[in-house]
Amino acid sequence: MTKEQRDHGGGIDAAIARFKGTRIGWIDLSTGINPHPYPIRTLPSDAWTALPDSAAASRLLDAARTLWNVPPEADLLAAPGASSLIARIPGLAPAGSVAIPGPTYNEHAAAFAAHGWTVTDRTDATAQVIVHPNNPDGRIWTQQTLPAPQAALTIIDESFCDVSPTQSLMARAAAPGSLVLKSFGKFWGLAGLRLGFVAGDPGLVAQLRAALGPWPVAGPALAVGAEALADAGWARTTRARLAEDAARLDALMQIAGARVLGGTTLFRLYEVEDAAAWQTKLAQHRIWSRIFPYNPRWLRLGLPHALHWPRINAALA
Repeated sequence: MTKEQRDHGGGIDAAIARFKGTRIGWIDLSTGINPHPYPIRTLPSDAWTALPDSAAASRLLDAARTLWNVPPEADLLAAPGASSLIARIPGLAPAGSVAIPGPTYNEHAAAFAAHGWTVTDRTDATAQVIVHPNNPDGRIWTQQTLPAPQAALTIIDESFCDVSPTQSLMARAAAPGSLVLKSFGKFWGLAGLRLGFVAGDPGLVAQLRAALGPWPVAGPALAVGAEALADAGWARTTRARLAEDAARLDALMQIAGARVLGGTTLFRLYEVEDAAAWQTKLAQHRIWSRIFPYNPRWLRLGLPHALHWPRINAALA
């Protein structure tokens, strides 16, 4: 994977440098982060002043186990963002070949390549990574469609699966050599909190725990995460709103001439005549979008905040 291919959403600073304006005046639709985040209540002072204790960590992990139905045979670890786990996972086994069906989130291939692995699409690979639902097209996987079913190491990245929890492959976390990743920042809209999880093979999770060291998750993240993961009512309401907003955005984009290719209810993927031209057009309205170096016709949009729909309507008119 080349440096040019390792792209991400975000980058408002670069958008401002190119199209001017101020950060507060931009609408960032280049990511798949919930624009209506979980409400943060006043935190206890010791969440900021004391080293995180085991009781706070246990509350978070108990809430995560319950929400995601983590199998009892699987270990569970919280980390400062799923990306910190993605960077370390390739070091858990001797380098070999890893099947990563693409196009997909590119940090997995970059991490494996950095550890000396060969990225391939062969079904006899010694490791496999699936992003479920896939980013950017929203493809859903099943146990039967895994790319390398006999792989000794399987990573299932469910960073966007909280919008459709019934499709989770968390049961796979009970299988030897398997790891299931979860991201907190996307569905709960608090990406800056830097909180992620991995469930799976106890031996592999133990290696990750040792690599992260003590107190990997900050006190505020432990407190907010435990409360948010246990708030089933907020999650139900949020899923419904995201589904409505995704349908609304699809309708607007189709009227404007785009074709819906897929995505999740946190981001939508469209085919357009010239994605770069669309990005420029939207940027003139201070709306930042996501385009891809490997397909000049793909445009990805996250969902706007409720207050931003008039700007979206005007930009697409």
